[in-house]
Amino acid sequence: MRDSKLLAPELSEAEAMGAEAARFEELLLQASKELQQAQTPRAESTQIQPQPGFCIKTHSAEGKVFINICHSPSIPAPVDMTEDELLQILEEDQAGFRIPMSLGEPHAELDAKGQGCTAYDVAVNSDFYRRMQNSDFLRELVVTIAREGLEDKYGLQLNPEWRLLKNRTFLGSISQQNIRSQRRPKIQELGDLCTAASPGTEAGPEKPHLNLWLEAPDLLLAEIDLPKLDGARELSLEIGENRLVVGGPQRLYHLDICVPLRVKAEESRAAFHRKRKQLMVFMPLLSLPS
Repeated sequence: MRDSKLLAPELSEAEAMGAEAARFEELLLQASKELQQAQTPRAESTQIQPQPGFCIKTHSAEGKVFINICHSPSIPAPVDMTEDELLQILEEDQAGFRIPMSLGEPHAELDAKGQGCTAYDVAVNSDFYRRMQNSDFLRELVVTIAREGLEDKYGLQLNPEWRLLKNRTFLGSISQQNIRSQRRPKIQELGDLCTAASPGTEAGPEKPHLNLWLEAPDLLLAEIDLPKLDGARELSLEIGENRLVVGGPQRLYHLDICVPLRVKAEESRAAFHRKRKQLMVFMPLLSLPS
């Protein structure tokens, strides 16, 4: 079963090719081992001391809540893309983009009037934080994701209206946090693996290089290098439960690969990174290897 996802109105369906079963089995086994290692409860952790950034004030049913937005170079950075490319992803599906962040435990504090309140520390990558300082859009996005993350983690109901504190970068004290020391697992560089033969002769379309990353426990990211293109116009993209097919304009590129994990084709999204000349495909996972 396959589902076609369009990058632009000009996109058309790509031709499906037969799988190389033996290579697929080998790739799936390797991906399963790496994912199991990444999910093991024995994963090592690193203790970090987040640095203060800015503080916002909001409310819950219990009273005032302050969120200290902090940063640390030990937090992984999100996928690098322009604000326009990010906006394209968010307009289609907010789940298609993740900002790695560490959500700290609640701690009781006193506000400026000496009244009791609750504070939370949320840490993001330091380089991303510096970029966020110059972008109201990114700051709003981080605060929204942090608020929703705290609500999910601690069962809170926070007021979506918030106010930035002008004269202080944090409330109370910022505690150390434990984060996983493992990087996102690189499932495979698939430039020549598990690919169907491109249509045509030897002078036919080029097979682009592809990296697969486990961007989050339930999100697979494909990075496809397309150095001859300046945008997504006339690119075709077809995503199936375990298949990814990309076709370029004027038969410049053709890629037909087996995805080593089952993905939610209907929820997958894609964006073209013009600076890196790279197509990024975000594929939520149906299930993880057992």
